[in-house]
Amino acid sequence: ARSADGSLDLELRMPEELGGDTTGPNPEQLFAAGYAACFHGALSLLARRHLLDPASITVEATVAFGRDPEDGGYQLRADLVVNWPGVEPDRANPLLAQATALCPYAKMTRQGIPATITLAPWAPCGS
Repeated sequence: ARSADGSLDLELRMPEELGGDTTGPNPEQLFAAGYAACFHGALSLLARRHLLDPASITVEATVAFGRDPEDGGYQLRADLVVNWPGVEPDRANPLLAQATALCPYAKMTRQGIPATITLAPWAPCGS
């Protein structure tokens, strides 16, 4: 996995569930990191709007790889745990709900995203 600007350059591994090893990150871990970071950003924005300090917020994401019972294919399950010390649950929970609506990763896990898959123009090897 490499970003266009080169700031991300990782050799990803297959998850253990598919016979991969544990010598490097897998796509599910990369997704978990992105999901947690995105949700953290959305919640931090909302916290500041409500005059709350977001500095103590942590978001832990777990992404599990498994079989889809409906079609036998593969599926992901994602779970977030938000820790916000010092903020009462009755104050934090409405902001978590708003962050869920605001965060694009959360929206994607609820609704899916528009996506296209195309094959790049063919070129013979070495050309």
